[in-house]
Amino acid sequence: MNTLFNLIVVVQVISALLIIGLVLLQHGKGADMGAAFGSGASGSLFGASGSSNFMSKSTGVAAAIFFASTLALAYFGTDRQATVSGGVMERAPVTGPAAIPTTPAAPAAAPVDPSVPTAAAPAPAPALRSAADPAASPPAPAVPAPATQVPK
Repeated sequence: MNTLFNLIVVVQVISALLIIGLVLLQHGKGADMGAAFGSGASGSLFGASGSSNFMSKSTGVAAAIFFASTLALAYFGTDRQATVSGGVMERAPVTGPAAIPTTPAAPAAAPVDPSVPTAAAPAPAPALRSAADPAASPPAPAVPAPATQVPK
């Protein structure tokens, strides 16, 4: 399996270099105009049509080989397991709040230092009373507001 993978990588690199070379050797669109005025293209190695037909077909074949080797590398590179996993985080060590035990240990009693003053304990909150209870009504104001004064 490893040998086949390495062979496909070599084929892909060679086809990539071949594509680069063939693209650089091809004539641009402006080269056809010079051939129309008698640059001697009919006597070339590839015939009267010139090298463009051969080069473009060779580039297409090299591109198809490159594409096929890329698909093969993607196929061999994937992990084809039938099980669904949680990915990388499934193998990560558990830390933080999830790692704290569910039953907390009792806090150790701290020794009391008699030289440190302690604060007085807060007064307990008053009990809630119902609306029917007459003692639950708010206290009356100390001085009633005059009736002639209108609030602004």
